[in-house]
Amino acid sequence: MPAITTRALIIGSGFSGLGMAIALKKQGVDFLILEKAEEIGGTWRDNTYPGCACDIPSHMYSFSFEPKADWTHMWSFQPEIFDYLKGVADKHDLRRSIRFGAHVERAQWYEDEARWHVFDATGQEYIAQFLVSGAGGLHIPLIPEIPGVDDFGGTAFHSAQWDHSVDIRGKRVAVIGTGASAIQIVPAIIDDVAELQLYQRTPAWVMPRPNNAFPQWMRTVFVTVPGVRALLRAGIYWIHEGVGFAMTRQPRLLKIGELMGKWNINRSIKDPELRRKLTPHYRAGCKRILNSDTYYRAIANPKTTVITERIDRITPGGVLTADGVEHPVDVLVWATGFHVTDSYTYVDITGVGGEDLVDRWNAEGMAAHRGITVAGMPNLFFLLGPNTALGHNSVVFMIESQIRYAAQAIAAVDAAGAAALAPSRRAQDEFNAELQRDLAGTVFSTGGCQSWYMDAHGANRTLWSGMTWQYWLATRTFKPSEYVFTPQPEMARS
Repeated sequence: MPAITTRALIIGSGFSGLGMAIALKKQGVDFLILEKAEEIGGTWRDNTYPGCACDIPSHMYSFSFEPKADWTHMWSFQPEIFDYLKGVADKHDLRRSIRFGAHVERAQWYEDEARWHVFDATGQEYIAQFLVSGAGGLHIPLIPEIPGVDDFGGTAFHSAQWDHSVDIRGKRVAVIGTGASAIQIVPAIIDDVAELQLYQRTPAWVMPRPNNAFPQWMRTVFVTVPGVRALLRAGIYWIHEGVGFAMTRQPRLLKIGELMGKWNINRSIKDPELRRKLTPHYRAGCKRILNSDTYYRAIANPKTTVITERIDRITPGGVLTADGVEHPVDVLVWATGFHVTDSYTYVDITGVGGEDLVDRWNAEGMAAHRGITVAGMPNLFFLLGPNTALGHNSVVFMIESQIRYAAQAIAAVDAAGAAALAPSRRAQDEFNAELQRDLAGTVFSTGGCQSWYMDAHGANRTLWSGMTWQYWLATRTFKPSEYVFTPQPEMARS
């Protein structure tokens, strides 16, 4: 197969990939999107489990340059967000620039050409000056290494790979995990199943949140009255930034949220022992804060059993816990999240001097300059890279900041007549040293829990250390002084 050449390669077609493509199109930069699946959408394509919805209001969880005034709910469900992304792709005519079924496996920087050579699982080669990873960190399902997983005689699947051919009506269903997916799945399936077993390692803080549909008159106002939708978006943004202030600067303020969380438990759960099981003993925000008005009501249903004993093994007929009890199960749902702090290990990236980025990050931990660029990896950009996820606001806001920064960097290469750029190691190290100092005082580090925010070294390589407006300021203007520019190779100058 002959190599396919373009100026910029974008990996992924979720919010990050589509947004980057639109920015490059406006900038006149030729690009190609490599998408492993057969449709766009990223996490909002993959996650189709019952009850799947966003936990950030959709008027904020959407592109600022592509507002949608007629969202049906404040917190939209997966089908509507998926349709929104497909609409964005179609409006900007992006599908003609997407290679579907292209699962990227490795990328190598050729110094003599100043180009990335990228290979997908079929062996197809792509050559590009710029490489943008829009894959994000929530796309590789995590299934715990529990003995006997392969021996289970029923049906088992991850929440992000929901098997809709399986009829759960009248079945004994085990949901393993009590995170963001589980609190949506459990209420959505409780009426259908015969028995629901909920396996909990650590309880989550779940805040009350009604999610009634917008009345038609309100949606009409958003569509027809100038400024109302924008005002709502601004209000949502600053309310969430207030939560971010508590998480990153004044964790003691989160006690107010804990009172709401306990009230949410107490209003639905009457059994004192079950209340005890469901009440966290760490500061709210240390783990991801969840929102639901229906989760505890589903747990209070007589069909539900909350099991906190450690899982010893999976048997052909069910789940054996450490107390020696085997729980018969027909369908097993892994609501156990994703590979996040090790997601980078699934693509081999080789930079200057043949350095392997996976090896570097395994040894040092994930780190990038402003969460986007990496020393020694020219013209490589990460969207939702290290330390740019959030515990309080919309990641789409962060994505837009990163897209703008990456586009400015590409323009800077062209303006300098250079072939490539990468941050200096000094600039990258100084940025991350300050970031980690700031993270030390946040609830993520002081809240008394263990979370998926932390890597194998015990460092938070996932979340931003402050409010999103601070990240906007940090990425608003590209600073060439923080970068090392690579001149055009001899073959290009001759």
